[in-house]
Amino acid sequence: MSEPFTTASQTAQLDWDELGQPHSRAYGDVYFSNSLGLSEPRYVFLDNNDLPARFAALPAGGKLVIGETGFGTGLNFLCAWELFARTAVAGAQLHFVSVEKYPLSHADLHRALALWPQLQPFAEPLLDQYVALHPGFQRLLFDGGRVVLTLLIGDVMDMLPQLDAEIDAWFLDGFAPAKNPEMWSPELFNELARLSTPRTTLGTFTTAGVVRRALKAVGFKLKRVPGLGHKWEVLKGHFIGLPEAPEPLRSKAWYARPPAIEGPRTALVVGAGLAGCATAASLAARGWQVTLLERHGDIAQEGSGNPQGVLYLKLSAHGTSLSRLIVAGFGHTRRQIQRLQRGQDWDACGVLQLAFDDKEAARQAQLAAAFPADLLHSLNQTEAEQQAGIALASGGLFYPQGGWVHPPTLCRVLSEHPNVHLQLHQHAVQLRQENGQWQAWDGEQQLAQASVVVLAGAADVRHFGPTAQLPLKRIRGQITRLPQTAASTSLSTVVCADGYVAPARNGEHTLGASFDFHSDDLSLKTAEHVSNLQLLNEISTDLAQRLNADALPVTELQGRAAFRCTSPDYLPIVGPVADHDAFAEAYGVLRKDARQSPDTPCPWLPGLYVNSGHGSRGLITAPLAGELLAAWLNNEPLPLPREVAEACHPNRFALRKLVRNQ
Repeated sequence: MSEPFTTASQTAQLDWDELGQPHSRAYGDVYFSNSLGLSEPRYVFLDNNDLPARFAALPAGGKLVIGETGFGTGLNFLCAWELFARTAVAGAQLHFVSVEKYPLSHADLHRALALWPQLQPFAEPLLDQYVALHPGFQRLLFDGGRVVLTLLIGDVMDMLPQLDAEIDAWFLDGFAPAKNPEMWSPELFNELARLSTPRTTLGTFTTAGVVRRALKAVGFKLKRVPGLGHKWEVLKGHFIGLPEAPEPLRSKAWYARPPAIEGPRTALVVGAGLAGCATAASLAARGWQVTLLERHGDIAQEGSGNPQGVLYLKLSAHGTSLSRLIVAGFGHTRRQIQRLQRGQDWDACGVLQLAFDDKEAARQAQLAAAFPADLLHSLNQTEAEQQAGIALASGGLFYPQGGWVHPPTLCRVLSEHPNVHLQLHQHAVQLRQENGQWQAWDGEQQLAQASVVVLAGAADVRHFGPTAQLPLKRIRGQITRLPQTAASTSLSTVVCADGYVAPARNGEHTLGASFDFHSDDLSLKTAEHVSNLQLLNEISTDLAQRLNADALPVTELQGRAAFRCTSPDYLPIVGPVADHDAFAEAYGVLRKDARQSPDTPCPWLPGLYVNSGHGSRGLITAPLAGELLAAWLNNEPLPLPREVAEACHPNRFALRKLVRNQ
């Protein structure tokens, strides 16, 4: 299993020459040519991939996917975005996927892009979203989701093999082959071929013989064309494949992408919590007309309705699928919430996880060694107290880009897209499929219909026949709302142990949360308020005193109870749904030999998808899950490594039953 959380997290080390140009200290090469201005990237990459005509020819609902080796200062991305904005129809979409081992710091990126004032309308949004970019897959959205940037942060040969995409145009823009040979290797070019189709083109500044021969060897037809300035020639190409090329490695049949949905792009999302609102937003940004059904009188009335949710990362030091999902999801959510009002609806106050015993301290030491310091770092007791503004019994891990958010506001912002049609007081209890359309019924009458339905109602997705087999369980949790005092205003970061407490919002601190695996009762329980107050004392007796916790009338405390929805492996369940019985029959051979990989097409239920099982991590995983579902439905680059997407796939449970012969 790959472990992307290593030296690949280092930021680029730059030197600046007398013209203000950035040079890579590691590779001894310049990022771009100042003398030629923007004419060089526009000619080498845009013109040689015929992008002006290809962008102009895109229909509404169409997309073009660019792949790049070497994001650098983002100059090629900004040039492509500017051209796309100028020439493509309003309903088209640009996907830009770029690998970068050493991303620039925010300050260096700002300084580099200041050299190009004509790109300022595009550079400013990039700089605004250029936060929480940690190793692995990171998704950034621009222009309401019309432009999608997926940064693969790490070594190119760690990142590209994890990418599930079809690339329409390649920008090969690593540093010069003599100075950075890893970006021009035969192994890399094999990955380019895997991700290419008969429509794929290529542009690059180098015409080195070793590069030409290696590209031809994997199926690119190349042509040297006149260059600009000191470059006599540059290279353009087209992927034609090889007559005897080996069959590319594909996803196993039960993880392969379902056939595209034909006809009108209409979707029905059941459940208007964070998973449902995020799904609706991602589909709406791509031109889908979305009906969002909610049984309550408003959105975010269940698990997504707490006054403060914590952007907290519970990670493993071993590069697990869950850890990679959390790092990617954290970055995506952190960038999404910047649209909200800081201080009122979110705050990047950081999150402190206390090292409350020796076992936790050892775990935290492993994490601090495995992850970059701008994601998490250790604080001793004195440093932790200074950071938190209160007395503490220990130090811990600090997540400087974490904080809290008001989940209902995030849900509302996501659901307010003009293509999202919210219908409240609509309790769907049955699905029917007729003439290629999914219908939601309340038992007596039809509520809505669409080509696609996404079930996003937490554990309630088990109430529908096709998804009744999914192993989802509910866990009751109760938070306690504590009135702010003059002394408690010193709390300046979220602090966690077995529970958590957040700085005040609207005069109240959120404290929680309890875990009850057996109760279906959502009425507030005094015993759980008492338990939460015990958690507060374990976090900080000083803060408990500042809040007068011992004197509070427990029976009068305010709070909120809701259900978390989780799966047995703690990963969410996101993706297309198969017919359960037909799946068992199609892949029955796995009962006898789990090493088999039959190529029988998966018996999908066309147009049926699920987004559930986010547990207590919904703030971090649900928004990115919306992007993952949109990628499934639109045949786009997945926003996660293929291995991680498969680990979240609904089919994983049926597959495990077969392998275990259950």
